[in-house]
Amino acid sequence: MSDWPQGRPGDDGARYGRGSASAQPESARVMRQVRRGQTPPGQGPAAPPYGAGVPQQPSYVDGGGHGGYDSDYNTGQVYGTPGGHGPSGPGAGPGRAPRPAPDWGRRIKWTSITVATVLVVTFVGTYFWADSKLNRDVDLSKVIDRPDAGEGTNYLIVGSDSREGMSAEEKKELHTGSAEGKRTDSMMILHTGDNGSTLVSLPRDSDVEIPTFKGSDSGKTYQGTGRHVKLNAAYAEDGPELLVRTVEYNTGLRIDHYVEIGFGGFANIVDAVGGVTLDIPQDIKDTKSGANFEKGEQTLNGEEALAFVRTRYALAGSDLDRTKNQQKFLSALASQVATPSTVLNPFKLYPTMGAGLDSLIVDKDMGLFDLASMFWAMKGVSGGDGTSLNMPIAGNAGNGNLQWDSAKVKTLVDELKNDEKVTVSGN
Repeated sequence: MSDWPQGRPGDDGARYGRGSASAQPESARVMRQVRRGQTPPGQGPAAPPYGAGVPQQPSYVDGGGHGGYDSDYNTGQVYGTPGGHGPSGPGAGPGRAPRPAPDWGRRIKWTSITVATVLVVTFVGTYFWADSKLNRDVDLSKVIDRPDAGEGTNYLIVGSDSREGMSAEEKKELHTGSAEGKRTDSMMILHTGDNGSTLVSLPRDSDVEIPTFKGSDSGKTYQGTGRHVKLNAAYAEDGPELLVRTVEYNTGLRIDHYVEIGFGGFANIVDAVGGVTLDIPQDIKDTKSGANFEKGEQTLNGEEALAFVRTRYALAGSDLDRTKNQQKFLSALASQVATPSTVLNPFKLYPTMGAGLDSLIVDKDMGLFDLASMFWAMKGVSGGDGTSLNMPIAGNAGNGNLQWDSAKVKTLVDELKNDEKVTVSGN
């Protein structure tokens, strides 16, 4: 007895499988294609396939065997790339645009702006840093009865024997001794103008008259009595202001700026710049200054440089020869500082500026550009664009001091005032 049902509605009794006795498979049943959302014949309106409120979905076929998902799968087309040629192939739809060529003009422009901005910021920062280091301790407004200003600019450059800030070991190494206070060890007038630079050394033993002056600290006026002293005594008596007053009174030349440096600062600048190369014209040995040099070209460090510019007892001309050596060395130092290897090398420039600016004492009106002009002028002297000389000397005064040649001094001062080429020669 068969357990199979006699048939289902629509069966014709000749079924393939399910126990059918027919050897032939049943014909494929044809299912009417019903488009989603389409009402089959004989039925009422189709209900929404997913309930009310659900949007109608697209049909799989359009009734003609075209469209829908099957159309793309059957063609072998890569989904999302119409035509099967990728985004850039024929018939491609919207895709990523080709990468534009670099705008080199724009890049160069903004790079230049960035570099320029960095340079400006660096320059401004360096300027204010350096300006803050200047010790503007000298007030030239305290100097009375001053000569009229002439053409060009006049600097009074002073090397003092100050040991301020030096340790006992440094004093020993630099052979400076331990004297208290400070005195002038060297004095020079540097004139800058349109006819080159002129560097005039003022021997410290020069015979000068102390004029009427106003005390730099007390403000009290001290009347001149015609008293004659060595030039460096003016500095020892009332400092830079009286020294300027004395130089102006005895020469008639107005001093525009004052620059002073001590022993320790001088040596530090030389070491910071990496030493100064100098051609020493003769063997020099001086136990007091510590100098011990052989004739010829050599590079001096800070200790050796200080010994060289202080030496006088080993020289035939004593103080006059020493001033010549000082001029020679300072010009060489200025040339070394102003070289591209120093100016363009921050690892050398900043230590040099730091060592120099920390140890300089200048007047209240002195600016960095004035200081730079002074160095360039000194470099010009050593380069042959200027003149260097000692103040003309006539001989010894009755008190043993060096007597200036008044006629030559007047000619020299007139030429400097008028910014003319100097024709006077010194000792």
